[in-house]
Amino acid sequence: MNSATFTQKRKFIVRLGKMLHKYGTPAYRSEAHLMEVATHLGLKSSFVMAPTSVTFVIWTENHEEEYTHVSRVDPGDHDLGSLADTDDVVNRMLAGELTIEQAEKCLEEISKQKPPYSRILIALAFAMSGGAFAMLMGTSWNDVGWSALLSFVVFLFVLWSTKSKRVAHMLEPLVAIVAGIAACAVSVYVDPHINIRLVVLSSIIVFIPGLALALAFAELSARHLVSGTARFMDSIMLLFKLYFGGFVGISLGFAMFGTTDFIQPDPLPKWTAWLAVFILCTSLIVVFKTKLRHASWSIAAGFIAYGASIGATVYFDYALGTFIGAFALGVFSNLFNRIVNAPASIVAMQGLIVLVPGSKTYIGLNSLIEGQSFVMADQIGQQTFLIFMSLIAGLIFANVALPPKKSL
Repeated sequence: MNSATFTQKRKFIVRLGKMLHKYGTPAYRSEAHLMEVATHLGLKSSFVMAPTSVTFVIWTENHEEEYTHVSRVDPGDHDLGSLADTDDVVNRMLAGELTIEQAEKCLEEISKQKPPYSRILIALAFAMSGGAFAMLMGTSWNDVGWSALLSFVVFLFVLWSTKSKRVAHMLEPLVAIVAGIAACAVSVYVDPHINIRLVVLSSIIVFIPGLALALAFAELSARHLVSGTARFMDSIMLLFKLYFGGFVGISLGFAMFGTTDFIQPDPLPKWTAWLAVFILCTSLIVVFKTKLRHASWSIAAGFIAYGASIGATVYFDYALGTFIGAFALGVFSNLFNRIVNAPASIVAMQGLIVLVPGSKTYIGLNSLIEGQSFVMADQIGQQTFLIFMSLIAGLIFANVALPPKKSL
């Protein structure tokens, strides 16, 4: 492996870095992992990973050879299955089972492989995620059913966006507008028992950047300021677009169909929250393209994160409960990393998704959208900040208590 030329080594590192970025790996994890690989190959290196650009600087011990690569890239999307395959190739290469040329060919095959799940399964996952979120909020079966149906409609627009650049550019506000208009029509003509704003939020929940905001704070806490700031601002702009679309859609719906008196249905029993966690984790397996061999770990991560956070709120407030949930999730994901020898982020991502809507932030949103109109919620901004910082602090302390075997 060390007999490979400098050109072969740096080509492999550049391809690996771009693939890690493509599959949604946070900057602090991808940079640390690339540096470990470069060191193992006998090279010195420095990397700067940002959501829209990547920079590689690679050189030999005495600077006999140097290489700098800067590339403009699109923001990555989470593909945990391909991330696991990529990590497996790197492990085999570092163990001497593959040469660098063979490893690079394997990476090329991974980048060209077809999605592991069919469009029908992805559509079902979209519907399940919307219904599960409404169920996790403890509203009513009416909201759960209509949220699932509108989430399926949202998926149809996602499919359309893959064939039309114009739709892709305005996808987020467009789906929020469509969901708002559809929810108003359902409320007036079909089911007056639905909470319009909650149904709209649930139907577009896959676009809500809760995970992106958590990753942004994680990168900032790791002092990856460029990537963290860029990711944070991108998440804020996405929230603005979704809020604008929801506001316009509901306003148009009221203007087109009028309004009706909201009839409060019976709330869901508390045990349905656990069913919601299972459904949400199952849908995320498809959305994140997780390998089936990691599915049971991913579902367990969701239950551990949610159970620890909810159990802690019996004795502490929601912010500290979220910290304990994130700590338990971090320990579990690092344990997964050690036992399975796969990236800890495969299960950590799933648990974080469950923790965010299970936290005070989204419980606060439930009070904001109670009934048919928004009401004021005291200190919601402060609570939101504390929740996200509790998530990050929990993961940091978990890495100290049980360090991961690898940086991914």
